[in-house]
Amino acid sequence: MNIISEMLSYPFLVRALTGGMLVSLCASLLGVSLVLKRYSMIGDGLSHVSFGALSIALAMGWSPLKISIPVVVLAAFFLLRITENSRIKSDAAIAMISASALAIGIIVTSMTTGMTTDVSSYMFGSILAMSREDVCLSVVLSLVVLAMFLLCYNKIFAVTFDENFAKATGVNVGVYNVVIAVLTAVTIVLGMRMMGAMLISSLIIFPCLTSMRAFKSFGGVVVSSGLLSIICFFIGMVASYQFSTPAGASVVLVNLAAFLLFLAWRALVR
Repeated sequence: MNIISEMLSYPFLVRALTGGMLVSLCASLLGVSLVLKRYSMIGDGLSHVSFGALSIALAMGWSPLKISIPVVVLAAFFLLRITENSRIKSDAAIAMISASALAIGIIVTSMTTGMTTDVSSYMFGSILAMSREDVCLSVVLSLVVLAMFLLCYNKIFAVTFDENFAKATGVNVGVYNVVIAVLTAVTIVLGMRMMGAMLISSLIIFPCLTSMRAFKSFGGVVVSSGLLSIICFFIGMVASYQFSTPAGASVVLVNLAAFLLFLAWRALVR
């Protein structure tokens, strides 16, 4: 409790915790649909697209978040159209776009600013370096993502489990697939600053996989994923503060520990 009260006495840590927990919550809720639809690695692909956009923005002196959000949203839409209307499978399309965007980012960075602290923070995460503007933008957009998810919950549920049945009941599957992709893209960009391009997909995958060890219903997994994401993020930040470890990596290891704990519990129950 002393450590927590000490952390909350620093305004920049309060901002980091607020923005981080909201982004983690968004990622975990969307992650349930993405994992069940076998799109779990889309987070990794879009994070590399975001890195490429951020590298170009930094080289040109533009605002990184304001440039990367529309670019990643377009990439998510383009990725969805590729997998729906061609013979390229989803994993191959994600790998292709991911590698290309990462290569562009590295080339632009090497020819302009070099691997500076700003670029490294987007690669590996630096939540404590988030500015007040970054945190405010993250909070506003996270609330928009949460509101959209709640409003479209029933349609997302239908599209996730059976697209053919959803079409038969009059659901516009294409529109709601785009909604999922756009919300995921916004969440990925917001999470880049705190987790980095290398670790952001963990926020999407771990809470869902952990919750699926304990719950079988879609609603149960969604609620459990949301709670787990917030708890694991908070514990990870406390551990990072206590042991002076990188924040993003600490959050991932806490999520891994939770997954192994639920896995062991499931095995004992069986």
